[in-house]
Amino acid sequence: MPLSEREKAILDFERRWWSLPGPKEASIRRHLAMSATRYYQVLGSLVDSTEALAYDPLVVRRLRRLRDRRRRVRFEGPSAGVPPVR
Repeated sequence: MPLSEREKAILDFERRWWSLPGPKEASIRRHLAMSATRYYQVLGSLVDSTEALAYDPLVVRRLRRLRDRRRRVRFEGPSAGVPPVR
């Protein structure tokens, strides 16, 4: 099933939110007219979507890495999320 315009807008926002003025939560409400909680719920489901991966592979892969790192830290302890020193 193709991505909706709203889902594309969420991925586009996630790609560029850091360049917007103010806190991320305020930008979510201002640009997407949704709560931060709902934004993260939708974004979380998009991370596992093959359609989202095809639409914006860099953002989706970055979000998957962050999610996996947080899971490792949660289950293996704080040192699990630290990349090895080379």
